[in-house]
Amino acid sequence: MKKTDNQVLVIFGASGDLTERKLIPAVFNLYCGGFLPECYAVIGVSRSEYSDEDYRDKVVFNNEHLINKASATPETLKGFADLVYYQSVDTKNIEAYGKLKSRLDLLDEQNATCNNHIFYLATPPSLYETIAQGLGDVGLNSETTGWSRLIVEKPFGYNLNSAKKLNKELLKHFSEDQIYRIDHYLGKETVQNMFVTRFANSIFEPLWNRNYIHRIEVTAAEHVGVEKRGGYYDSSGALRDMIQNHLFQLVALIAMEPPVRSDAESIRNEKLKVFQSLRPYSDEDIKENVIRGQYMNSTVRGEAVPGYREEEDVSEQSKTETYVAMKFFIDNWRWAGVPFYIRTGKRMPTRVTEVVIHFKPNHHHLFVNDSKLANQQNVLVLRIQPNEGILLKFDMKIPGAGFKTEQVNMDFHYDELTNVYVPDAYERLILDCMQGDTTLYARGDSTEAAWEFIDPILKAWEQQEDIPVFGYPAGTWGPEHADKLIEGDNMNWRYPCSNLTDDGNYCEL
Repeated sequence: MKKTDNQVLVIFGASGDLTERKLIPAVFNLYCGGFLPECYAVIGVSRSEYSDEDYRDKVVFNNEHLINKASATPETLKGFADLVYYQSVDTKNIEAYGKLKSRLDLLDEQNATCNNHIFYLATPPSLYETIAQGLGDVGLNSETTGWSRLIVEKPFGYNLNSAKKLNKELLKHFSEDQIYRIDHYLGKETVQNMFVTRFANSIFEPLWNRNYIHRIEVTAAEHVGVEKRGGYYDSSGALRDMIQNHLFQLVALIAMEPPVRSDAESIRNEKLKVFQSLRPYSDEDIKENVIRGQYMNSTVRGEAVPGYREEEDVSEQSKTETYVAMKFFIDNWRWAGVPFYIRTGKRMPTRVTEVVIHFKPNHHHLFVNDSKLANQQNVLVLRIQPNEGILLKFDMKIPGAGFKTEQVNMDFHYDELTNVYVPDAYERLILDCMQGDTTLYARGDSTEAAWEFIDPILKAWEQQEDIPVFGYPAGTWGPEHADKLIEGDNMNWRYPCSNLTDDGNYCEL
C-alpha cells in the first residue's frame, strides 16, 4: 500500500448532485476504511452561501447516499463531518480566488496538511478553463512547498477542436502530470481485472490476437432513458456521452500491447498506440458501419414509456442519438483484419456492460451439436456490471453414445469472494489521485487521439442529411439495422441478461 500524504481535497461544484451522490460518499468510505492520511480535510467550493455547519448538515448528516450505509454510526458521521469545510466563491470571478487561497492557507496551518491540494472540478465543462486560470493566478497550481493536482470530469471537450483547446488552456496553468482526467468506468474493479486476465494468464495472452480471435464486442446498455437530463443529453448524445470516453477506454485495455512495466506511464503509452492505430472512416464507411438510433414510445413490462422526443427539454425534431452501434478496425500487427463492434443505448431491455471475445472455431469440423451448428465459437465474456464476473463458453460431450456436443458455461462471480471489500469506482480513483497514481486516468494525447477518430462521424451526421436516425421501441435491443453490421452466417450480437450466465434472444423482455 502506497503512503498517502497529508492533504486537502477541494471540490468545485460542492452543492451539486455529483458531490452529494458520489464524491462525499466515496471519501466517507475511504475514511471508514482507514485510507485517509492522519491530517486531511475536504473543502467544498461553490457560489451558494453555507457555513461549515450548514454544509456538513447537507452533505453528511442529511445525505441519504451516506447515512444509509451500515458504517454510518453517529460517532463515525461526527468524526467525518469534522473534516468537512465550506468556502463560498464565485468561480466565474477570477478575483474571487484569493478568498480560497486564504482559506486553504489557514486550513494547511491548522490541520498540518502540508500545502498538498487536490482540486476536483465537479462543475459544468464551461468552467474548467476559468477555474484553472483562477487557481494559477493565486499560485494554487504551484508545487514549491507541496503538490497540486487537478481532477477534470468528463466530457473532456465536445469535439476534437474543443478538446485540443481545453488541453492547451489547462496546460497553461498545470503540467500534464498534474492533470487527472477522470473516467469512472476505469475505476471499476472488473475493468482493471481485464488487464490482469490478459497479462497474468498464459492460457489467454498467446491467443489474444488475429490468429485466434474472430471478433470482439463491447456492449454498454442502459435500461433507463434520459430521465431529467434531457437538456444536457440533447446537446451530447450517445457517441459523445459513452463511446468517445468510456467504451474507447475499454477497447484500449482489450487491444493494447503488453506494457514494459505495470506503471502508469508504460500503460498509458500502450493505450495511446491503440487510438493511433484506429483505421479512419471514409464518408462511405460511416454510412455503412455506424448505426445511430433513437428510442420511441412503447410499453415495457406493462408500463407506458415515452419516446426520446417526448422527454422533458428534448426538441420535437431532435436527431440526437440515444443508441450507437459501430464496426471498426485496429490496423496493427496484432489485430489486422479483426472487426471490433461497439454498441450502447438507452431504454434497452436491461442494464449491462460487458466485453465479449469470440474465438475462431476449429478448422476441422468433427462434432455437431443439437442445433446442427458445427464447431461453435468459444466465447469469453468479461462482465463489468451487473453480476460482475467472467464467463467462458466451450463445448462438452453430451453423455451417451456418439459425439453430440453442447455448449456449457464456466463462470466466476466477484460476489463469491468472501471478506473482500470491492471499492466503488470513485473511491478507487480518488485514492489513486491522493497517492499520485495516474494509471487509471486518461492522458491528454490519448483523449485527442480518440476524438480524431470520432470527429468525422459527428461532422458527417451534421452535414449529411441522408444519414438516417433509426427508431427503436423502448425496451428492445436497438434498431434491427445494427444486426447487419456483424458479418458471417449465424453471427449475431450476444444478447445478455442481468445475470451473467443467462443469455439468449431478448431474455429480459
